[in-house]
Amino acid sequence: MRAASVRAVPSERAVCAMPTDRPNILFAISDDQSFAHTGYAGDPAVRTPHFDHIAEQGVIFTNAYVSAPSCTPSRAAALTGRNHWELRETGNLWSAWPGRRVYPEVLAQAGYHVGHERKGWGPGDPALRVHGNPAGPRYGSFREFLADRPRAAPFCYWFGSTQPHRPYVEGSGRHAGIALDDVAVPPYFPDCDPVRADIADYLLQCQVYDAQIGELLAALEAHGLHENTLIVVTSDNGMPFPRCKANLYDYGTRMPMAVSWPGVIAGGHTVTDFAGFADLAPTFLEAAGIEPLEEMSGRSFLDVVTAGRSGRIDPERDRVFCGRERHATGRQGGVGYPMRSIRTDEFLYIRNFEPTRWPAGDPPDFTDCDQSITKDYMMAHRDLPEVAPLFEPAFGMRPAEELYDLRRDPWQMTNVAQVREYEGVRRRMLAELETYLSATRDPRLTGEFDFDRAYCFWNGRWFPRSCPQVFTGRSR
Repeated sequence: MRAASVRAVPSERAVCAMPTDRPNILFAISDDQSFAHTGYAGDPAVRTPHFDHIAEQGVIFTNAYVSAPSCTPSRAAALTGRNHWELRETGNLWSAWPGRRVYPEVLAQAGYHVGHERKGWGPGDPALRVHGNPAGPRYGSFREFLADRPRAAPFCYWFGSTQPHRPYVEGSGRHAGIALDDVAVPPYFPDCDPVRADIADYLLQCQVYDAQIGELLAALEAHGLHENTLIVVTSDNGMPFPRCKANLYDYGTRMPMAVSWPGVIAGGHTVTDFAGFADLAPTFLEAAGIEPLEEMSGRSFLDVVTAGRSGRIDPERDRVFCGRERHATGRQGGVGYPMRSIRTDEFLYIRNFEPTRWPAGDPPDFTDCDQSITKDYMMAHRDLPEVAPLFEPAFGMRPAEELYDLRRDPWQMTNVAQVREYEGVRRRMLAELETYLSATRDPRLTGEFDFDRAYCFWNGRWFPRSCPQVFTGRSR
């Protein structure tokens, strides 16, 4: 492994804009928020003025994607700069930390004051509560962290909100003034008042997260640190609803992401470049003048956000790869539901490695899908004509291959993998996916690691590698 080296000169592509002082780095990540649910994205019901401010001041990504739509592997990818399948057991929810190097560690070695608040990497090994989280030392608040900062030292702070994760107070969104008529219902949910109210409760928690972002910005201003702080605001996976979180459709993997750095990043730009969570760590290191670690498979998007224009900046950023292993499983034997995908502007291709398993967990409880009013309604009314066509895609088994033509089907509801017209596209997408997975040594192709037999910390104890138990309960 090559050690990180501090460069005397920043990379050529960013040298025109980089300041003399190393920037502070503030990373804010919500818990279960899909890309569409900010005011800047045009959601008519939610109010997110602080996220919108960062987007207006800097750059908004329309194609930001997690490595996996599940907390533990998603956060691990952001910290290590690697795809979740490259991290072995950490590709699963509630897993052990494998001791990989992370960007906060590298920055701390380079003189940065490092810390995190609330949810860092996890959920996983409880020993990290004692020995330290990979996101850095734990602080009670951002103001406490700043007060503890050595004079003139740059900082790296991870703010991990626990919003808008469930549970919600039923009816809280409507009581807070979110009008049900304004709620946008995705076409794979039944459009009825109980579902609208459930989404409103979720949107209220998105607003709580936005208020927390406002507190972070206020603390920066109070300490005079705003001008030289690189800020990235995003989420770790999609909304906790059927066919969203823990799924490879856009409402599970596509994230809101705004990036600002006053004086370095020109404001008001929207870029369509695809950016994955593995790209975050090398971006933060490059901004600090540090070579990304050799083992990082992600690549910095600093050139994209400092380009000073909108659209597709880097023509090679025209696709992204995602996947999933064991989430909060409720399947016999404790196994997961392994998937990989490739997403381009025009198509989404998904490879389901174990199509005889239930994606949402074994019936009748489907416990790999978060408990919710929407889930309960769909299960209770699955025989209604307006619900039956939606129930099967959310909870039923899926074929080995899925292909969606995003030009005709932006909601990814019609699988055309077996349609003759798309045979050439299907073959090409599969080949490109397998090429990338081979290059990154995905154990699903190489057989070098068995995700289904990896240790899992669940309900207060570790399960052995044989994982004979059937896990039940809600996801974390």
